[in-house]
Amino acid sequence: MRMGQSEHFNQDQFQLSGIIGEVVDFSSANPVNYSQAITNPSECEELQIGGKLFLPNSSEPMPAVIIVPGSLGVSDNHLTHAETLLSVGIAVFVIDPFTNRKVESTVANQTHYAFAASAFDVLAALRALHEYPQIDSNRISAQGHSRGGSAVISAAVRAFADPIVGPEYSFKSVYAVYPWCGHQFVRPNVGSTIVRAIIGERDDWLSVQQVQSQIQAIKLSGGDATILIVDGAAHSFDREEHIHQIPEASVTPQAPTIYLTPEGSMIDPRTGKADTVATDRTYFVAAVEAGFGRRGAHIGGTEEQQEIFRADMLTFHQSNF
Repeated sequence: MRMGQSEHFNQDQFQLSGIIGEVVDFSSANPVNYSQAITNPSECEELQIGGKLFLPNSSEPMPAVIIVPGSLGVSDNHLTHAETLLSVGIAVFVIDPFTNRKVESTVANQTHYAFAASAFDVLAALRALHEYPQIDSNRISAQGHSRGGSAVISAAVRAFADPIVGPEYSFKSVYAVYPWCGHQFVRPNVGSTIVRAIIGERDDWLSVQQVQSQIQAIKLSGGDATILIVDGAAHSFDREEHIHQIPEASVTPQAPTIYLTPEGSMIDPRTGKADTVATDRTYFVAAVEAGFGRRGAHIGGTEEQQEIFRADMLTFHQSNF
């Protein structure tokens, strides 16, 4: 794959590894918060989300991975990973949560749309893939990066998924790549879905400890969950870029975790009270006002770190399929 290929992702004839991606638009929604998504999904603003589905040649139904980008949108690293999966016969559905929302980036402002909406997109993509006979509906996994990593974990939690798509839809596994874990369900039951997180030891966009606590909470809730912390790695260490700072990045890695009730209400970390109308912005603003906010964070990695990622990604998906 040529660097910069992601700039052409929205072209109709876009291809990876010689496979032209099928343009797929699917119905998703813009819930204002987790509570609305869970308790009243039919009242959420509806919208179409686009993506491209890449199907290797196969005479049998094949496994598939949904790739969910982070705050910078579909980037070259996501397409590189898609090609790696295609090379071993795994179908890939790369979704674009930004274009139809008229959002270019959430790096400087994560409140352009809710994290609950990101997770809703993942479930809507899962439902869309069930319509394809070429895909084995029992072997669909999701891989999310950064904000997308948060989305795939939330989408795996049954308290979130069941009201939106029903108990008949579930992921074989989710691979959460340096996921932001500032929102966590009090009881993150993921059913039979296998969860793995991979995070750089020196990530300064988010809290490594929050990722650890999320994985531990899933395990304590009966789930199969593991984590790999990569020695010395920064955020987005799988990108083929030297480590550099993104000065406009707005981050609050030391802010308290916002826990969610099974109904999706956010629990105020100062009072312990659940609030059905609180939104992401409510607690992002509170974190900044408390002195947790700052500008600037780093992305990039070394060739060795990129290879660690590629090997772990392949091993995880192939072992589950």
